[in-house]
Amino acid sequence: MSQNAKADSSASTALNPREAREAKLKKLAEKGLQAYPHKFDRTHQAQELQDKYESLESGTETEDKVAVAGRIMAMRNNGMFLDLMDASGKIQVFCHKDSMSQEELEKLEMFDIGDIVGGKGTIRRTPRGELSVRATEVTMLTKTMLPLPEKYHGLTDVEQRYRQRYLDLIMNDDSRNVLRTRSRIVSFIRNYMEDMGALEVETPIFHSIMGGATAKPFVTHHNSLDTDFYLRVATELPLKRLIVGGFSDAVFEIGRCFRNEGISIKHNPEFTSIEAYHAYWDYFDVMDLVQDLVQKLTQEIHGDTKITFGDKEIEMGGNWKRRSMNDLVKDETGVDFLSIDTDESARDAAKKLGVHVEDNMKWGHVLAAVFEEKVEDTLIQPTHVTDFPVEISPLAKVHRDDPRLVERFETFVNGWEIANAFSELNDPKVQMERFAEQVAAREAGDEEAQMLDDDFVTALEYGMPPTGGWGLGIDRLVMILTNSSNIRDVIAFPTLKPKS
Repeated sequence: MSQNAKADSSASTALNPREAREAKLKKLAEKGLQAYPHKFDRTHQAQELQDKYESLESGTETEDKVAVAGRIMAMRNNGMFLDLMDASGKIQVFCHKDSMSQEELEKLEMFDIGDIVGGKGTIRRTPRGELSVRATEVTMLTKTMLPLPEKYHGLTDVEQRYRQRYLDLIMNDDSRNVLRTRSRIVSFIRNYMEDMGALEVETPIFHSIMGGATAKPFVTHHNSLDTDFYLRVATELPLKRLIVGGFSDAVFEIGRCFRNEGISIKHNPEFTSIEAYHAYWDYFDVMDLVQDLVQKLTQEIHGDTKITFGDKEIEMGGNWKRRSMNDLVKDETGVDFLSIDTDESARDAAKKLGVHVEDNMKWGHVLAAVFEEKVEDTLIQPTHVTDFPVEISPLAKVHRDDPRLVERFETFVNGWEIANAFSELNDPKVQMERFAEQVAAREAGDEEAQMLDDDFVTALEYGMPPTGGWGLGIDRLVMILTNSSNIRDVIAFPTLKPKS
């Protein structure tokens, strides 16, 4: 390093990090060098070079010319060694006077950890076995104004990780890997559906009538139409309309839904799901599909069907259990709700079990409440929970053997619901009756009850074939397949309260 450079370096240490970088930015301009050039012609990513030269022996030099680019994550020996990180991995750039001009070497004085730079040169493997680019020239591609967090402590503030996800991704290999796995999962699901002949569609996010799920919606206002709209809580009803229209015998949509409800380790107000509908299927067909999809996906991601979540081992392979909601409750509590005839008796049975129920709750809501409190957390291994009460399933077809139930199942893994499916209700008269019950519940104060959708009933009057439908929560599935304990870890930009 030149005497002038040493003097500049000493002066810069007296400045705060931003001022020091501003000074280097100014120096770049004085030398006629760009701090933010438009382009850099890179020949390889880091991992490509690691793979290509895997067999190159230690201490070996080549004449192969390459150009790499990435963010400086470490600098050693006054910039002689630069560790560059790109999207694929890390590569070392070796900057030495034997291969670089004085002009090129002086550029290093303007580099900081965090800057994005390019390096051109030849490939070598150091005597210590590190694959490196012996640089002949280096180029500033992006001068940074703020320093990265300290290497070994990183981002210790969890809230900051979520608010500044870009910084988290720079510093945290696990965060990058989880979100990349998420992309692989979504791609796999999309390809699986397309391979079976289903057509991917897009349906509105603005709904004039809230429906398709029992949930509290977000409301927005359209100025030109002077009308309130609901952000969709589900994609069910538009997708069923496509089945009515004969658009395809199988349709699906992967997209965001929005529910104005609580935030927890497994709930985010905006979340990603896939919903799909298959003409001429019932819920047994859908059970087969969900099991097959998740098993093949698990094998693709892990190379095995056995996974670990926290301290639990979960076997995704084999035939998943299929148990009715009532049988599971009976096994856990000893109470057979199917032998209980009245709402009041059902409420009394729940209270004896220590489950809180409202005084106006009907038999089906009581059974569901007991299941949620006493059974859900026990369902660690994949389980299809079948045959739900009709009161909590307004869009599902009545059970062929018991009119108190519907042909509905939810799939549980790790005690979490990951999928929900029906033999879809396609009788317009029954659907209108179910909607009327939902409207009455809404008028009685249930903000999550569904609204009457006259047009959907009209669509059913034109005829919808027997249909099996399902929805799967992608965020929770990603959590399970990446061993992530918080839904915020699998969403790039989770919902957060704005900083005051």
